[in-house]
Amino acid sequence: MPRAPLALVLGVIVALAGCGAGRRIENGVYHSTKGYRVTVPGADWVVADASRADLELRRRDGTAAMLANAQCGEGTESRGPGLLLRQLLIGIRDRATIEQEEVSLNGQRAVRRVLDGRVSGDGAPTRIEAYVLSEGRCVYDFVYVAPRASFDTWRGQFRAFVESFAMERTE
Repeated sequence: MPRAPLALVLGVIVALAGCGAGRRIENGVYHSTKGYRVTVPGADWVVADASRADLELRRRDGTAAMLANAQCGEGTESRGPGLLLRQLLIGIRDRATIEQEEVSLNGQRAVRRVLDGRVSGDGAPTRIEAYVLSEGRCVYDFVYVAPRASFDTWRGQFRAFVESFAMERTE
């Protein structure tokens, strides 16, 4: 899949998720100012500096992308993960759910969904895996996007990225 469609899919999701700030990565670990951390999968993934997500990573060849984002503040604590996941995916058309389940993420309840969809009516089909975790006054989103044909190629790296999620104290 060309770079533009992946950027468009994540752009739609990020527009709903919120706005990122400065990015601090130390020894392969991203530390968010919003009080969490995740491990960056490796050198084949580069940070998309212009992203509005807390952290957006893209394959160097442009064939896949993933992001981590947190939205904190009023209104986030009253909505459940299922509703938040549906809101996260609002801009995706022709959605077909492949998997959906509740999972434990860092000891917290999260919703995971895998679906096929398009950003526009004539856009190429894309496979998306998303996790939404609502904890305290923050909602955490993790999204992976790739063409259906190559989706499983980097899915394990995305899962390791999500499973590395941990809360941190903020100063």
